[in-house]
Amino acid sequence: MTSKQPSNKFQSDSTAANGSEMEQQNNDNKLFPIVAMGASAGGLEAFIELLRNLPTDTGMGFVLVQHLSPDQKSLLSEILARTTQMPVKEVEQGMSVEPNNVYVIPPNKTMTISQGVLQLIPREKVRGLSKTVDAFFTSLAEERGSKAIGVVLSGGDGDGVQGLEEIKAAGGITFAQCEDSARVSSMPNTAVASGNVDFILTPQAIAQELAKLSSHPYVKDLSIEKPSEIIPEGENALSIIFRLLNTATAVDFSHYKQTTLKRRILRRMILYKLEKLEDYVHYLQENSGEVNALYQDLLITVTSFFRDAEAFEALKTKVFPVIVKGRRPDSPIRIWVTGCSTGEEAYSIGICLLEYLSEQGINPSIQIFATDINEVGIDKARLGIYKPSQIAQVSKERLQRFFVQVEDGYQISKPVRELCVFARQNLIKDPPFSQLDLITCRNVLIYLSAAVQKKLLPVFHYGLKPTGFLMLGTSETVGEFSNLFSLIDRKYKIYAMKIASAGLGIDLISSSYPKKPANSQPTLNEEEWNDLEIHKEADRIILNSYAPVGVIINNELEIIQFRGQTSSFLEPAPGKASLNLLKMAKEGLRLELRTAIHQAKKRNEAVTNESIKIKENDQLRQIRIDVIPLQPSLVGECYFLVIFKNVLEVETAVTEVAKSVKSASKQRLTAQEQENTQLKQELATTKEYLQSIIEEQQATNQDLRAANEEILSSNEELQSTNEELETAKEEIQAINEELNMINDELQRRNVESTQVGDDLQNLLSSINIPILMLGGDLRIRRFTPVAGEIFNLIATDVGRPLSDINHNLNLSDLEGQILEVIKTLNHKAQEVQNQQGYWYDMRIRPYRTIDNKIDGAVVVLIDINALKHSVD
Repeated sequence: MTSKQPSNKFQSDSTAANGSEMEQQNNDNKLFPIVAMGASAGGLEAFIELLRNLPTDTGMGFVLVQHLSPDQKSLLSEILARTTQMPVKEVEQGMSVEPNNVYVIPPNKTMTISQGVLQLIPREKVRGLSKTVDAFFTSLAEERGSKAIGVVLSGGDGDGVQGLEEIKAAGGITFAQCEDSARVSSMPNTAVASGNVDFILTPQAIAQELAKLSSHPYVKDLSIEKPSEIIPEGENALSIIFRLLNTATAVDFSHYKQTTLKRRILRRMILYKLEKLEDYVHYLQENSGEVNALYQDLLITVTSFFRDAEAFEALKTKVFPVIVKGRRPDSPIRIWVTGCSTGEEAYSIGICLLEYLSEQGINPSIQIFATDINEVGIDKARLGIYKPSQIAQVSKERLQRFFVQVEDGYQISKPVRELCVFARQNLIKDPPFSQLDLITCRNVLIYLSAAVQKKLLPVFHYGLKPTGFLMLGTSETVGEFSNLFSLIDRKYKIYAMKIASAGLGIDLISSSYPKKPANSQPTLNEEEWNDLEIHKEADRIILNSYAPVGVIINNELEIIQFRGQTSSFLEPAPGKASLNLLKMAKEGLRLELRTAIHQAKKRNEAVTNESIKIKENDQLRQIRIDVIPLQPSLVGECYFLVIFKNVLEVETAVTEVAKSVKSASKQRLTAQEQENTQLKQELATTKEYLQSIIEEQQATNQDLRAANEEILSSNEELQSTNEELETAKEEIQAINEELNMINDELQRRNVESTQVGDDLQNLLSSINIPILMLGGDLRIRRFTPVAGEIFNLIATDVGRPLSDINHNLNLSDLEGQILEVIKTLNHKAQEVQNQQGYWYDMRIRPYRTIDNKIDGAVVVLIDINALKHSVD
C-alpha cells in the first residue's frame, strides 16, 4: 500500500508496520480513545477554549503536550483546572491514563505512553527544536492505533507533523487549529501542509467534533475487537468500494490485506458519521472526491530519513563492499527502491552509498530507481524539499554535505537528486527492473496478501544480478523461497540471491493473480476442519470395506495407484520388477484385460466384461472387469480405472463330473470326442494367432517408444529454446520499462528546463536595467535589451567572449575586474560613464549555481545620471 506500493507500496515504514501489526492484533477490547493535544506559543488560549467547550463524559482520555520553559515551574494544570470539571493532573512517572481525565506534561520532559502508562524522560532538542509533541504522538499511534486522536494547536514551529503522520497511518483521526483562530499559526499550518490533517477547525469546533466522535457507535462500543465485526466478510458493499477505487485509480485493492483496508474504510466512515457500509458506498458514488481521498488514505506514506540507522550501517558493511568489488568503470551500480513514498528511503541509500564510495576512494556511476504507486508522493520525492521536522534524524554533517537550505526547509543537493529516478509503478502488474545490485522493499509486503507476496519474491529474484541483494523490512521474510535467497543479516532481513535451478515462470505482462471479491475468502475454523476430516475418514472406511478393488493405469498400462487388496487378481511377475498391468495380471485375465483396455481407449467410454472364467485350486471363478477412462490430465495423458469383481464361484469335483457324464452319455462319447478335438485344435490355432498379433504389437510398441523418446528429446530442445526466448523477452520488457521511466524523467526535466528558460527570458526582457551574465570563461550567457545597447550586443553574440565586443563604457580593464571578482568572490561596485557621458553605478557579483558553485559573473548597471547631475 506503498505507497509504498500500497502505495503498490502500499508503500513503506517501520512505524506504519508496527501500526499495521497492532491493527491486526489489537485484542484488548477495553482500549478507550486518547486525545493528544500539542501546542507551543499561544497554546494556553487554545487549550482553555477547547476544554471549556468539551463535555466531561466523552469516555476519552486527554493528554496535553505544551512547549514549556525548562527553568520555571508550570502553572498550566492549575489554570486549566478552572476551565473544566474533569480532573486535571500534571503527569508523574508511571501515571496511568483514565477516561474523562486531563493530563498535562511537566516542564523539561519528553513524554511517551506504553500500555496506558505515561513515561517521562529528560527533554532533548534536535538542532534547537523541541520534538516533545512528535514523541508523544508517535508513541500514542503505536499504543492506541485507530483509537489515537491527534490535535495540533497554536505554535511557532513544525513539531507534531511527523506524529500526526504516524497517527493517521495507524488509523487514527487528526485535527489542526485553523489559521484565523491561532495566535501563532506556524505549527498548525505546517501540519495542514503535510496533508495528514482530517479536520481544520477552531478550538471550539474541535471540542464539538470530539464530542460527536465519542458518541459514534464504532468509537463508543469498546467490545469491538476487529474490523470484520463491523464490515463482515460477506459484505457486497466492500466489493463495490474496491471496484470504484479500481475504476478511478487503476489499482486493485483486493490484493491487499483485508484487515488494514477495512480499518481504513471504517476510519472514513467515522469521519462522516456513517454507521453502515452501504451508506458509505452511496457517499462514494455521489462524491468522486471522496474516492480519491479514500485512495490516499489507503496508501501508507509514513517514512523518514535513515529509518533504523543500524540497517544502513549493515548495508555499508555487508552489501556495498560486495557490489563494489571488482566493478568495471563502465558498469553502474543499480539499485531499486520499491515503495519509495516521498523519497526519504531512496535518498538515504544514495547518501550512504556516496559516503562509502568516498571512503573507498572510488567513483563509479550510480543509478537508483525509486518507484511507488502514489503519484503525490512521487512528485514530492522529485522535488526533494523537506520540512525541518522531516530531517530531524539527519546528522549535522550530512545536512551540510547533502542538503541545501531553501525557503521551505531543506532540499536534497543536486548531485544526490541526479542519482535517483522516481516513477510511478504498480508492483503487482508492472514489469520489474533487471540487472540490479540491490533491491529494497522495506515494509511493503506486510500490506499485501500472501498470494501477491509469493508472486513478488520471484520477480525480485529475476531482477537481481547473481551477486545481488534483497533487503526487506524487519517484520518480513522470504518465506518458502529460501531456495532463491540466502539470509545474510537476520535482524535487518538482508538476503543474497541464489541461482535458481529452474525457471520461475514470471508473468511480466499483466497480473495473473486470481481476482476474488472481498466476500469470497473462505475461512475454516477448527470445528469445520474437524468435520471435514471426519467426513474423509468415513469415506475411506466405506471404500475399503465395500467398494470393489482395482487399479489406476496410465496410457502405457503402467499401474500408478492400487485401490484395495488386488492380490486375488494381480501378483508380481517373476524377473525384473514391473508395474505393468498385463505382466502382473494372473493367467486367464491378460487377454481379456488387453482387449477391454483397447476398446475403452478406442471408444473413450467404459467397457465391461462379465464372462471371464479362471480356474484356481479346483475352483472355477467368474470375474467381471470394468475399464473406465478418466478425465485427461493437463498434459494430455489418459488414465483408466480398472475394477475387478468376483461374480460367481463354483466348486467342481472333476472326477465325479467325469463319471456322471460318462454314465449318462456313453453312447455319444465318440461323436463328442471328435467335436472336442476339433474345438481344441481351433482354439490352439486362435491362441497362436493371437500370440503372434501380441508379439507384433509389442514390437510395434517398442518402435513407437523409441520414436517417442526421440520426439521427447526434440521437444525438450524446443522447450529449452522457448525458455531462452521467453527470458530474452522478459529482459526486453524490463529494459523497455526502464527506458520508459528514464524517458518520462527526461521529458519532465525538459519541460521544467523549457519553462525556466521561458521565465528567465521574459524576466530579462521585462527589466529596464542593464544586466549582463558571463560564464567562467567570460563568454556571454544572457543580457537584457538595455545591456545590449550599452555593450553593443545582438542575439547572436551569446556564446562569444566578452573580449570580442567593443562596449560603450569608458572602462579599460572591465575584463580584469570581472576575473578578479570570480577569483576572490568579492563584490565590486564603482561609478562609470559611457562614451556619451552618461553615469552608471556598475556592480559585479559572482555567478552562483544552485549547488553554490561559482561559474561566472553578473554585471549590473544602475542609472545614476540624474543623481550625479543633481549633486553637481
